[in-house]
Amino acid sequence: MMKKFLLVPVLCLLMPAFFVRCTCSHKQVENQEVTIMEPLYDINTSMGTIRVKLYANTPKHRENFEKLVAENYFDGILFHRVINGFMIQSGDPLTRDTSRVQEWGTGGPNHTVPAEIRPEYRHLKGALAAARRGDFVNPTKASSGSQFYLVQDADNCAQLDGEYTVFGQTVEGLDVIDKIAAVPTNFRDCPLTPVVILSVTKVEPEAPKEAADSTAASQTPADSTAAK
Repeated sequence: MMKKFLLVPVLCLLMPAFFVRCTCSHKQVENQEVTIMEPLYDINTSMGTIRVKLYANTPKHRENFEKLVAENYFDGILFHRVINGFMIQSGDPLTRDTSRVQEWGTGGPNHTVPAEIRPEYRHLKGALAAARRGDFVNPTKASSGSQFYLVQDADNCAQLDGEYTVFGQTVEGLDVIDKIAAVPTNFRDCPLTPVVILSVTKVEPEAPKEAADSTAASQTPADSTAAK
């Protein structure tokens, strides 16, 4: 029997600190900590780029996502399930093979990720969350090893709070999510024209401004007159 990682609305299941004082000298440390603990990634798609941050308090999901990105795992994968007014779903490597359409939604690496469901992380618009198998076969709510979804409509996805692990949030590209959600689909909610993840890339942090200024100053000739 094929194992399918799908988002099933909960209602349908009846038939799914570190505190740094705000002093000038500590702000750089705080920013660096946030960058390390909540890294940014660009999901580059055929319809535009969606930039997401990965939450600090869901480390298993963050580390799993980072590992997959380092392996170029998502490159060439399709958004195989798109429901306008709900969410867009991707992460299944089987979608690279059009001869296996009937199996789309069942693929992934040979592992799951333990649930990290936290009340502070809700299904807001642009939320990044992990798909999973249903409660009947997955009572611990473990996540798929690779399949994820992005919330397009927060109201309709609010019923998923507490049921799926939300491990990130879109910081740029909400319009791209809307564009993808609006594409025509077939009876399987699969886009008629493929929407492809071209690549997922880590956004490298910018050097703190003070550090950049000091670097530039150190490169200034001691005798500026002689340098002319």
